[in-house]
Amino acid sequence: MIRNAIVIGAGIGGLACATALARRGVAVRLLEQAPEITEVGAGLQVSPNGLAVLRALGVEDALVRSGAVTAQAVVMADYKQGAEVARLDLTRLQHQRYLFVHRHTLISILLQAARQANVTLETGQKVVSVTQGDLPSVTFADGRTARAERVICADGVHSIGRQTVSPGPEAQFTGQVAWRATVPTQGAKPEARVTMAPGRHLVSYPISGGRLMNIVAVQERDVWAAEGWHHSDDPDALRRAFAGFGGPVAPLLEQVSEVNLWGLFRHPVVETWASGNVALLGDAAHPTLPFLAQGANLALEDAWVLAECLAGEQPEESYQALRKDRATQVIAAAGGNAWKYHLPTGPLRTLAHLGLSVASRCAPGMMMRQFDWIYSHDVTKR
Repeated sequence: MIRNAIVIGAGIGGLACATALARRGVAVRLLEQAPEITEVGAGLQVSPNGLAVLRALGVEDALVRSGAVTAQAVVMADYKQGAEVARLDLTRLQHQRYLFVHRHTLISILLQAARQANVTLETGQKVVSVTQGDLPSVTFADGRTARAERVICADGVHSIGRQTVSPGPEAQFTGQVAWRATVPTQGAKPEARVTMAPGRHLVSYPISGGRLMNIVAVQERDVWAAEGWHHSDDPDALRRAFAGFGGPVAPLLEQVSEVNLWGLFRHPVVETWASGNVALLGDAAHPTLPFLAQGANLALEDAWVLAECLAGEQPEESYQALRKDRATQVIAAAGGNAWKYHLPTGPLRTLAHLGLSVASRCAPGMMMRQFDWIYSHDVTKR
């Protein structure tokens, strides 16, 4: 069992891993480059596999009390008038909950759990390099260094640690960009709505106790945008890209006053997840496209498994063996989803939507069982 560790990145995965380690007796120093933990991002979906980790960390009830929306369904709709094509009934997830949450709410609750576990959080700490070794080290922008028995890199898609542990091929632009926004709402149904159109789709679902509607809108285009969701864009650019959308989407778009745009890039899953006492977690190891809503959930799974390996007698290689195939399969499934939403007008689109409609009405249980391999996976019960 290790005695101390440095975790880089106070996002969802970093906070969860730091807390899980600290509760196992490890002294954890959590480094965050931002000057403070502020309200970043927007909504995210916590599916049962991710919620299992939050439950094991003891924060599920606090998350629900803080405004998480218990999801009832995922509705797939056509863009012209918003007509329903198919419905996935999430109430069929027996003894499992599926939540829509604001990212800031989840971060705040995990931060409180980390502090209660005596994790030492240091903000404004920009790490510029990581060095492997018997006692690995991190180097800060001001030239200082710090060492620990293990360094865990939960520093996202542009991970500094990945350059040391497993540098690989550059990410490739997918030909898709995504906008992210929230708008006020009242009386929204507790369901995610996927509105499909040729070459683009829009996902919307309520968060923050139903007071906000989260919007993620994806468009295929040749002109790329930078990766990362912090790049501001003109709300009118979003409205122009999704002109022609009827039903409930049109009034949502009219309310958008601030929006962020990011390019969607396909990253290979890294070959090596841990070496030289340095490990990668979440997007640092396996960035995923947002078409199965599994980015945060995979990071939570990683966090729990890595903490178990490091606080026990298992080597870091066990972490990779336990996680790599699983993450690769989920990411491949997510990457293959977009085309289903973006079918061009014509016979294929008509037949595909008809098939979804028939399956939704005649075999709703089968529609949900196709996700069992994702949602029923519980890393806390190995």
